[in-house]
Amino acid sequence: MTVDRAVLAFAGFMILVSLWLGYAISPYWYLLTAFVGLNLLQASFTGFCPAAMIFKKLGVKPGVAFQ
Repeated sequence: MTVDRAVLAFAGFMILVSLWLGYAISPYWYLLTAFVGLNLLQASFTGFCPAAMIFKKLGVKPGVAFQ
């Protein structure tokens, strides 16, 4: 798994978890969904992604997500 795919998988997981928490616990959890979406959007323009930096430090190999 590459860093790019790990970031996409993590973002998808966080969105699904936050949607479930918003439905089951409190609608305030939908703010996490919005945060993840906004972070993905800003990363697409700036190239800065905190999750990617963490995955790199954890040893996930760099590479192209889709070839």
